[in-house]
Amino acid sequence: MKHLVTTVDDLRACNVGLKVLAGAGAQIDTTTANGRLFFGIFAVLAEFERELIAERTHAGLAAARARGRQGGRPRKMDRATVMMAMAAMADPKANASDVARHLNITTTTLYTYVNGDGTLKQAGQSLID
Repeated sequence: MKHLVTTVDDLRACNVGLKVLAGAGAQIDTTTANGRLFFGIFAVLAEFERELIAERTHAGLAAARARGRQGGRPRKMDRATVMMAMAAMADPKANASDVARHLNITTTTLYTYVNGDGTLKQAGQSLID
């Protein structure tokens, strides 16, 4: 909305008006005082609505966290899977794509938690602790 208001102000500085031809705001014509008033009121109301939605979203997330809910996608790796990945990757003959396929994860996920030699990375260490 801020961009629209700025654009309309820039157009007005160039003696260009905005006139809505159809839709809910069909009575807006920024070449008149009434049109500028309505445009300003609608702009303020849209910003107010956006801020209300943001506040409600944050309140809902806080309430969910208070109930013990955590947002986001569930992790594919747990302590047991990391331990199996470490053991499998410690074998010099291990193929990372085969290990990942057997653990039902991607090679990217595998390498996020475990190095190629089977040692833990920081993400893997946080799961073990």
